[in-house]
This record gives sequence, structure tokens and C-alpha cells, in this order.
Amino acid sequence: MLVIKNVTKKYKNGALANDNISLTINDGEIYGFIGPNGAGKSTLIKSIVGLHSIDSGTISLDDLTIKENPLLYKQKLAYIPDNPDLYENVRAINYLNFIGDVFNIPNDKRIKDITYYSELLEIKNSLNMPIKSFSHGMKQKLTIIAALIHEPKLLVMDEPFVGLDPKSTHDLKMLMQSLVAKGSIIFFSSHVLEVVEKLCDHIGIINDGKIVYDGSFNEMKENKSLEDFFLELTENE
Repeated sequence: MLVIKNVTKKYKNGALANDNISLTINDGEIYGFIGPNGAGKSTLIKSIVGLHSIDSGTISLDDLTIKENPLLYKQKLAYIPDNPDLYENVRAINYLNFIGDVFNIPNDKRIKDITYYSELLEIKNSLNMPIKSFSHGMKQKLTIIAALIHEPKLLVMDEPFVGLDPKSTHDLKMLMQSLVAKGSIIFFSSHVLEVVEKLCDHIGIINDGKIVYDGSFNEMKENKSLEDFFLELTENE
């Protein structure tokens, strides 16, 4: 279970990026997190994965808080950002083996999983190439493989489909469903509301640093589409 409790994060000018946010995401859920540009979405995501510190509140995964147990907490998560920042001069296979070393993945399992995911995402024949030669879509696929090979309890995804071809998009959706079926949590952010609506069990909507909705689609008023509901909650703020 991922528990975000009373989290507040301020910008350097004192303005609130996240204002007393509390969310609970259960095991086996895909949680859709959406909001307008500048609403505080990326700030919370980076706080969850440990790239930003928070000014107050707690973030915990299976009772491990990121502040008190940062290494154990981070061992249980993976992060797929919207723009992968990778070691450009390293060969792709060396990068994946580096990730395998970081998470102490046994060699036989590592080889099996790298082979499976790289074949599925159709970059197996490129793994001996330097990452700098990869297109954006290939880098995104490499990041996905690196995220999945240690079977994270929490997978945080920020616009993961950007740059992916239709087949890889379909395959990633299937991988997401497989991961949550094993009890993992996916915290998923996208501006493509139709994808969020189809994939996610619950959603959170953030605007001006505050959560303005947190619940299931069935709880949305008057059976509105997610797009209509989102615009209603955010356009007048």
C-alpha cells in the first residue's frame, strides 16, 4: 500500500506546489493521477520517487517511509519518466546489467527477463548499441525494461506512452495489467484522459496544488465522461 499523508511542498518563492495532500493507493491498483499543467502533478510524482524532498507530511510504501528508510523504500519502486535521462555513452545491455546489479537480480533471472522484455518490445537486436544512438521511443522501451526486471512493488509512470508505437503501447498496457495482477501498484500520470479512463481503477485530480477528486470512476457524478468531469473540476479554479 502506498500512503501519502498530509504532504506539503513549497516552491522557493514560498508558493505551495503541493498543499496538504493525502492519498491511499491499495495493492493491485492502477491509480490515474491527472491535472492541468502547473497543478503540482510532477512535483508530487518526484516526491514519491525521492527526487524531491517534502516540507511536511509522510510518504510510505508497505509501512516503509521514504524519509526514515530511503534505501529500502526505493528498492521497492521503479520510475518511468516522460523523458528518459539515461547514460548516453553506455551500451543498452550494460545499462540493464547495471540496473540488475543495483537491485541484486540473479544472473539467470536477469538474462531471462531482459530477453523476454526486449523481444516483446522489439529492441533485442539493438541492445549492444550505445544508448545515444537510440530514438526517443527506443529509450522509452529501454526504461520500461529497466523498470520491470526487478518486479517493483510500486511502478510510477509519467506519460509512459509518449514515443511508443501502437504495438508497444498495447504491450505496455498488457504488462501493466500483469504487474497489478501480482499485487503491485501503478501510479500512472497522463494527459491522455481516454487512456486513463480505460486503464485505471481509481483516479486523483490535482489542481492548484490540492486534490480536488480522489475516487473511482463509479463515484463520479451523473455518469459523466472523465474529460467532462476533469474540466468541470479544473477550468474554474
